[in-house]
Amino acid sequence: MKTRRLMTGVALLSSAALVLAACGGDADDTGATDAGAGAEESMEGGAADFAEGTTMAELAEAGTIRIGTKFDQPGFGLANLDGVPEGFDVEIANIIADELGIPEDGREYVETPSAIREEVLINDEVDLVAATYTINDERAERIDFAGPYYVAGQALMVREEDAETITAPEDLSDTAIRVCSVDGSTPSENIREYLGSEDQLTLFADYSACADSLGNNQVDVVTTDNVILLGLVDASEGAFTLVGEAFTEEPYGIGVQNEDVEFCQFINDTLEAANEDGRYLEAWDSTAGGIAGAEAPEFPELTPCE
Repeated sequence: MKTRRLMTGVALLSSAALVLAACGGDADDTGATDAGAGAEESMEGGAADFAEGTTMAELAEAGTIRIGTKFDQPGFGLANLDGVPEGFDVEIANIIADELGIPEDGREYVETPSAIREEVLINDEVDLVAATYTINDERAERIDFAGPYYVAGQALMVREEDAETITAPEDLSDTAIRVCSVDGSTPSENIREYLGSEDQLTLFADYSACADSLGNNQVDVVTTDNVILLGLVDASEGAFTLVGEAFTEEPYGIGVQNEDVEFCQFINDTLEAANEDGRYLEAWDSTAGGIAGAEAPEFPELTPCE
């Protein structure tokens, strides 16, 4: 979107003032709020509700939004029979689209595997990424994050018959144990410190391939965030199980283009409002909340947009 956000000097000054207001300024005596750095208090959507030149105004005027998400993760982003993804990430993105006033037929879902999440934003192929996207410093150097809206934890999934022999990440020092994760993911990096050999690790583009390999006895462990694994366990009909406790914290954020503070703040305001009016838990209950073992999350503290 950056190539479409060419502003005049006056617009830039106006935008900067709005950013300062969004980062802690008080509402003025006309009753305007800081929601989305220029959104009207009602946040009903529509280009007229947002400051000219902002991402929100451009998306609302176009009536379309490109949403990067996963297509292979039960409960968070899984393509249905029509090829449309469903899940908690998708519903969080839909709440944002609702606040922009974008109709359902204006929402394009772009399959976004872990390895390309930054690239699709940098290359302007999507407008936001909601894809079990852990916020970390390395990624935040290239793109910006709104949120977090959920905090997961990395865990291990094994075949049911192996649940007594593989119980914790420390067991993976045995070089005979074969481990699977996804290329470009935080879990694939976290697990390396526990391995006896780099040769133990197999990386695929998506977790469904890891699950298939576990079922075919080609690997012995699949590791990623616990909520993703719970969906795979549920789909396995008793073949797989989680072992041990989560051993990391993984805060999920909404990825946006670098330095788009106004859009980041708009998303944070939208997430906060959704938590307060119940839409956040409704999104959870209708998606990941239906998976056996999934517990309703506490809404996390939002990170300021800078």
